[in-house]
Amino acid sequence: MNEQELFDRLKEILIPDLVKSNEEYSTFDCTSEEFNLYIELKCRKTHYENLMIEKSKFDRLKTEAEERNMAPIYINSTPLGVWSFNLSNLEIDWQEMDNLPATTEFENKERVTKVVGFLDITKGDRLLWT
Repeated sequence: MNEQELFDRLKEILIPDLVKSNEEYSTFDCTSEEFNLYIELKCRKTHYENLMIEKSKFDRLKTEAEERNMAPIYINSTPLGVWSFNLSNLEIDWQEMDNLPATTEFENKERVTKVVGFLDITKGDRLLWT
């Protein structure tokens, strides 16, 4: 599943008023006025019990959502389902990890150190089965 497919399924099944961000490189992917959600989408090709989030992404999403009086939501799809995390309700153990891709763009092969945390899927809400 890619982000467009995830967006389409969420809009069709769960969040009918979902609206995509107009900016290609924004810190969020979509919003819902009805449910007061400020959402980042992430699609993973492999299933993990603990889903990685960068601290910089977490901080920006949380801050921007709070500025708009919305809930910061991180939605992840894997081959086994789709999970949602309300970032305002989570305590995350942050750690530095070396040798991570600088970006998700395949042509950029640079490796960097990032501060990341892991979201246990049992702490999220399973929205869909894939």
